[in-house]
Amino acid sequence: MNRTIQSRRDFLKTIGLGIASLTLPGCIETAKRQKPRSSAGKPNIILIMADDLGYSDIGCYGGEIKTPNLDSLAENGLRFTQFYNCAKCSPTRATLLTGQYDQAVGVQNMQYGATFAEVLRAVGYRTIASGKWHQSPLPTTRGFDRYYGLADGCCNFWNPGMTARPGEGEPGRKRKSPRRWAIEDKVIMGYVPEDKNFYTTDAFADYAVERLEEYKNEDKPFLLYLPQTAPHYPLHAWPEDIARYRGKYKIGWDELRRRRYKRQTKMGIIDPKYASSPRDEKVPAWDTLSDSERDKADLTMAVYAAMVDRMDQAVGRVFEKVRQLGKWENTLVIFLADNGGCAETPNTTPNVPPGPVESYRSLGPAWANASNTPYRKYKSTDYEGGNCTPFIAHWPGVIKPGTMTDQVGHIIDILPTFMEITGAAYPGEIEGRKLKPVAGKSLLPVFRGEQRKPHDVLFWQYGRAKAVRTGKWKLVKYGDADWELYDLEEDRTELKNLAGQYPQRVEEMTAMWNDWWTKCREKG
Repeated sequence: MNRTIQSRRDFLKTIGLGIASLTLPGCIETAKRQKPRSSAGKPNIILIMADDLGYSDIGCYGGEIKTPNLDSLAENGLRFTQFYNCAKCSPTRATLLTGQYDQAVGVQNMQYGATFAEVLRAVGYRTIASGKWHQSPLPTTRGFDRYYGLADGCCNFWNPGMTARPGEGEPGRKRKSPRRWAIEDKVIMGYVPEDKNFYTTDAFADYAVERLEEYKNEDKPFLLYLPQTAPHYPLHAWPEDIARYRGKYKIGWDELRRRRYKRQTKMGIIDPKYASSPRDEKVPAWDTLSDSERDKADLTMAVYAAMVDRMDQAVGRVFEKVRQLGKWENTLVIFLADNGGCAETPNTTPNVPPGPVESYRSLGPAWANASNTPYRKYKSTDYEGGNCTPFIAHWPGVIKPGTMTDQVGHIIDILPTFMEITGAAYPGEIEGRKLKPVAGKSLLPVFRGEQRKPHDVLFWQYGRAKAVRTGKWKLVKYGDADWELYDLEEDRTELKNLAGQYPQRVEEMTAMWNDWWTKCREKG
């Protein structure tokens, strides 16, 4: 099918929403000194990260969105039911890349840590990144041989060269510069692709496939880091993908949450003893909306679903390439997300529906609440809806197919896992910078079906959000509110605040968090 972007009027006709007229808006040194170890027998590694994906969005976590490639990965691999991130884009990436809390390593520059690319390149890996980076130094300066993608936080999916949000620069609005893009070691401010069929999700997969083909005859194992921008706003999707979902969401967010929760309990993702959280207090009941409001809301969720669908198609093409090369059986694939569903509403084009190049729309709290079923709250909070998301691992011959674990994992564990798998060591310094030790611990025992010793304690902080978990207890707060205490063995969906019953525990865990925060801010 010819996927050239249609005219605005044809586009709107395709998705079933007519509008009369629209306005188009105007560490390396350490790696060099370390003697490379033999790469024979080491697995290839593919690490895929979705952006702003809710706990229940993909099929194998209870969603109705078509994600056959990720579902197959889960069917033949391992799913975690309690896997944590940092509840926000850039902090999650700094933590994921270094195996250290972003507060300790440096959230934008990672100056007190080595990336997993730096660590694995030192033991003979070809290192490739394609997608969203969202850190100050480019990947090619932090251990990656090759890079293509968005070096910024978000962009127009059809044309990354457009300003951050249409409408900015008008009277009364602060103008933002175009997003930062990079191809290898070259930064491009205002990248305008020549391909008329350009779409970021597809382009990231295309680059990954091209590099796999380029290096297919190498003896080196490869590390492919594929952090997608989907389904982060702005909501942009191919018309044919949107059409598959248009009308399906007129059941409304209340019914959608009920259906997803029912599937989750049937799958074993959620124990039915844990009640699904009620609709967010700021979200109206679906049956209070007018027919016109329902139609517009249906389109919003259809575009979001189309973005997730397209992401699955893209990763499927990467998987197929690895199979073609005969390397699938020796490849570890990990899929995760950087935070939960996003309730932010930067809708700067209220008269342009989601989907086409000239629009800038987001999912909003109502659908994000459904996206995070069965949990409360959203991205940028440290409730489960903000920092607990899907995690799938697939590794033939190591991971038993169709397994699930309720062991607790965190993205600080990814780099230590790679180290144990490959025999790599974490450097003490890079270019004269003393590095802090890794905070995570390997997931390899869990991959092997074993019970690993859990973390004694895990911590979170972003903006006004804070949390700490030790064992079954989680202490969480947002802004000036009091600390809330939850027993996650009895209350995974954080519905019963026990802070008043256990003031001593609140005091002890608050002291833990304060001590961690103080140590994080100490230099190298």
